[in-house]
Amino acid sequence: MPSAGAAAKKRQFDPKAFLTFVNGGRKIIAFHKKQEIFAQGDSSDAVFHIQEGKVKLSVVAKSGKEATIAILDEGDFFGEGCLIGELLRNCSATAMTDCSVMRIENKTMMEVLHEEHALSDMFVAYLLTRNIRYEEDLADQLFSSSEKRVARMLLILAHFGKEGVPETVIPEISQQTLAEMVGTTRSRINFFMNRFRKLGFIDYKGGSALQVHSSLLNVILHD
Repeated sequence: MPSAGAAAKKRQFDPKAFLTFVNGGRKIIAFHKKQEIFAQGDSSDAVFHIQEGKVKLSVVAKSGKEATIAILDEGDFFGEGCLIGELLRNCSATAMTDCSVMRIENKTMMEVLHEEHALSDMFVAYLLTRNIRYEEDLADQLFSSSEKRVARMLLILAHFGKEGVPETVIPEISQQTLAEMVGTTRSRINFFMNRFRKLGFIDYKGGSALQVHSSLLNVILHD
């Protein structure tokens, strides 16, 4: 039977604290905008959790063609393939903005997931939510027009639909990256972005920062 002290320690475990404070097997690393966090083919030995900033995940085919598969935000995990025996990274991770990322060694993450239900429940919920998003992305790719796919991606990047106040302003993102994520050409992205701007659905806020308005939802809702 566990001691009272052990029981108290168990009750005090806080997933947010675990993902915030540096300790054995955990460290926080700062990355500059466009700096590589890990590359496709690197050793897969840690899970990452974003403290601040945005991270892009991309893959390169044998032909050399690159595709962006996800853009992640504060609170997201990535690199979790190591937890199921992935030896080499199957994608690359790059900081889209200046980032602060916690690196959690594979062994440390596995131990805590097995011992602390609060963290394992949170982690499983995160993975299930992300899986639902991937299924929605696939359905969108199969059944929606290019214009609707672009509008949906912009709304997702602007955090519309998430709890709390939507971000609405998207930091610099290239039209090529959008094309890779949506599955169309850069010229088509340019056409739709100009169209959305003329209709008042989006605005550029200095540089390439993008203001997304809720009226962009009309593109998705329109049959």
